[in-house]
Amino acid sequence: MTRKVLGKYIVADSDICDGKPIFIGTRIMVSDVLRMLAKGKDWDTVSDEWDGKVSKEAIAEATNLAARIFGPGVFN
Repeated sequence: MTRKVLGKYIVADSDICDGKPIFIGTRIMVSDVLRMLAKGKDWDTVSDEWDGKVSKEAIAEATNLAARIFGPGVFN
């Protein structure tokens, strides 16, 4: 795998972060953002903590991707 586009905001690239999904144009891993959400941080706080490099639209895409992979009850 070289580069696999997973959405408008998310990509997996074997040359970046060992191929783990990241937000395009960053080295911010989707898993890190999902962990922050799981700990109860709201989307605005998450975006602010990454200096706006992860938009609310990108967070929505990440949560939708996770729900498709793990099932719709993953965030309940």
